[in-house]
Amino acid sequence: MVVGAQATEVDLVVIGSGPGGYVAAIRAAELGKKVTIIEKDNVGGVCLNIGCIPSKALINIGHHYQESLEEEKGENPFGLSVGNVKLNWESAQKWKQDKVVNQLTGGVKMLLKKHKVDVIQGTAEFIDNNTINVEQEDGFQLLQFNDVIISTGSRPIEIPSFPFGGRIIDSTGALSLPEVPKHLIIVGGGVIGSELGGAYRMLGSKITIVEGLDHILNGFDKEMSDIIANRVKSAGSEIFTSAMAKSATQTDKDVTLTFEVDGKEQTVTGDYLLVSVGRRPNTDLIGLNNTDVKLTDRGLIEVDDSYATNVPHIYAIGDVVPGPMLAHKASFQAKVAAAAIAGAEDDVDLHVALPAVAYTTTELATVGETPESVKDRKDVKISKFPFAANGRAISMNDTTGFLRLITETKEGALIGAQIVGPGASDLISGLSLAIENGLTSKDISLTIQPHPTLGEAIMDTAELADGLPIHV
Repeated sequence: MVVGAQATEVDLVVIGSGPGGYVAAIRAAELGKKVTIIEKDNVGGVCLNIGCIPSKALINIGHHYQESLEEEKGENPFGLSVGNVKLNWESAQKWKQDKVVNQLTGGVKMLLKKHKVDVIQGTAEFIDNNTINVEQEDGFQLLQFNDVIISTGSRPIEIPSFPFGGRIIDSTGALSLPEVPKHLIIVGGGVIGSELGGAYRMLGSKITIVEGLDHILNGFDKEMSDIIANRVKSAGSEIFTSAMAKSATQTDKDVTLTFEVDGKEQTVTGDYLLVSVGRRPNTDLIGLNNTDVKLTDRGLIEVDDSYATNVPHIYAIGDVVPGPMLAHKASFQAKVAAAAIAGAEDDVDLHVALPAVAYTTTELATVGETPESVKDRKDVKISKFPFAANGRAISMNDTTGFLRLITETKEGALIGAQIVGPGASDLISGLSLAIENGLTSKDISLTIQPHPTLGEAIMDTAELADGLPIHV
C-alpha cells in the first residue's frame, strides 16, 4: 500500500462471498444499498466450493454406488440385479465440480450481477474503522466505506503435531483425493469427519475414526450418534472414542497414526490421514487489530442482535461470530444485518429456531431443545416414534432410527425435535417452522399428512405427545 493513496468512497462493503456474504449483498441491494463485495478466492466461499455442497455430492455418489453394489451382489431386498458395477473416480469428481459446484457458483455470480453488486477480487485488510485496503494481483485499492459486513468464514484447525501436507490432509484435500483410499484414517469424529468418512466408506474405503470425546458427532446426543457408530462398525470400519491422537509419520505410500486409548498406545496405518478437529474463524487475517472491534478470547467478533459490533457501522456474521458454524446460520444473520443497515429491521423476526444436520449414512437432525438441555425441567415431555412403524420407511427398506419431540406439558408447545433416519435433513424444516411459530403438539397432530410419507412420523409423534397414539 502506498502511504497517502486516495481512497474510493463506497456505500456498503461485504468481505467474503460465502452463504453469509453473498446473501447479505443481495438483500442489502434489494433494500436500496449500493454494495461492493471483496472476495479473495472463489465466489460462493468455502460452502459452495470446498465444503457443504461438494461433500454432499460425494455422499450422494456413495449412496448410489453402495446401492448398485448391493444389487450386483443380489443383496438388495427388491429383486433387482445389475452387472459389472464400477466407479469411475475421475468422472465422479468431474460431475461434482462441473455439474454441482460450478453450476451453483455460476448462479451466485449471476445473481450478484443482476443486483448490480460490484465484486472485487482481492484480500481485504482494515486500515482503520472506516478504510479497507484490498490487495490484488496487480496492485491495491483503498475503499472508504459507510458500512461493512465481515463474513470471512473459517478454516480447518491445524494441529502442530499433524501439519497438513502430503498424506495428512484437511477437509478440502479430502474432497479432491486422486483416488478412493483403501483405508482412510480420521482424527476427529465430528460432523465433517463423520460425513466424509461415511462418503468414503460407501465408496469402498475402510474407515478408522479416532475421537477424543466419549462419542462421535458432538452436538447430537449419544442415543442419536450411537446409531451411526453402530452402523459404521457393522460395515467393518473402526471407531475409537476417548482417544488421544499423538503423532503421525508418513511415507510416499501411506501414513501411520499413533494414538492412545484406555491408557494403551496403538498405531494404525492407512493411505491418508484426515485431520478434522474443528474450524477457526478467519478474524486474524483481516487487520481487525487496526480497528476498535472487540473480539472474544476465542477470536470471535462480539455482536448485538442486529450483528453490529461495538463499532456501530461494522457488522459481522457467520463463522466469525459466536454460535454454531453453519451456512444457514450465516445466511439468516446476513438478512438481519442487511436489514439493520438499510433501516428495515421490522422485516426480520429475531426469534430463531436453528436446525443442525449431519449427512451421515443415516441422517441426523436437531432443532431447539434437546433431552440434555431439558434434563432438569419437570414441565416437559419427551415423545419418540420409531421409523420401523412408518409405512413409507418400511416400503423404502430404511427403518433405522426415530423421530423425537420435546413439548411443554402445560400447553403442549413444541420446543425441540430430533430425527435419526431417512429424510431427516428435510423433515427437520417443518419442525423448525413449528417451533418458530409456537405450535403445539395438538396443532401438529391435527395437521393432515399425506399417506404414505415419512412426514406421517411427525404426526404420529405428536399424537404420542398428546397421549393418543395410533401407530405405536
